[in-house]
Amino acid sequence: MSDTRDLPVLVGVDGSDSATRAVRWAAREAARRGAPLVLVSVWTPVPPGVPHAATLGPYEDGLIEQGRQWLADAAAAAAQEAPDVPAGTRLASGSVAGQLVGRSAAAGLVVLGSRGLGGFTGLLVGSIAVAVATHGHCPVVVVRGTPAQEGPVVVGVDGSPTSQAAIRFAFDAAALRDAPLVAVHAWRDASAAARHGVQDQRVQEHGAEALERWLADARADHPEVRVERVVAPDGPTASLLDRAEGARLVVVGSRGRGGFRGLLLGSTSQALIYHAPCPVAVVPPAE
Repeated sequence: MSDTRDLPVLVGVDGSDSATRAVRWAAREAARRGAPLVLVSVWTPVPPGVPHAATLGPYEDGLIEQGRQWLADAAAAAAQEAPDVPAGTRLASGSVAGQLVGRSAAAGLVVLGSRGLGGFTGLLVGSIAVAVATHGHCPVVVVRGTPAQEGPVVVGVDGSPTSQAAIRFAFDAAALRDAPLVAVHAWRDASAAARHGVQDQRVQEHGAEALERWLADARADHPEVRVERVVAPDGPTASLLDRAEGARLVVVGSRGRGGFRGLLLGSTSQALIYHAPCPVAVVPPAE
């Protein structure tokens, strides 16, 4: 986070209650970072090929006016939450996901709500949040549940490049919140190890050794952060969902081991976006 602390926190605005919660969360995060806040609302023009598109100017004018009102309301909510944070507004046209992905290149963090206007979870999470988390140039937070004011930051660790980026993000987030960090490594190869005669205790020890090694550099940079290491015999999704109960934030990489940047978002990251009881940060590998 030290390299991106001065970059703005960008939050998507669509007039929904979920987006308002995301704005409030983003305003607090910008205050912690000492960063500006940018509120973005995107309206989608009528495609030229639609019959009578030329006559739909008043409809588009209505979308623009609606977007301006959403931004004004969001700016008021942000000012109430973090009055000292400078906040700007941007009204853009085009693809919502495309606009957010493009603008993420100049942001330190993108923040989204978990439900779009009207409460259709699949609409926002499926077409926007997952797309932005997959292709975004910076970490993306999906604000789920009611963010806890206490509790740890939880991070999933598997030794992959995106996991290393997630570890650094999680340590920074824990330090900013004066929160403990829970590092979870789910030992997915336990059954295979057992078939080869490796005892459960040795599997656990091997996982603990690997976890400590993966955390070493970030721990050295943040000696003030209290760390709990968890080597779980369950799968990563179940392990992280369990630990996310009561957490302030759960952090994962955009892809796990064997993943390829730019392809589909990892299954664990997607599952957390859909089901986590707290905000979820999806972190891309360092570029």
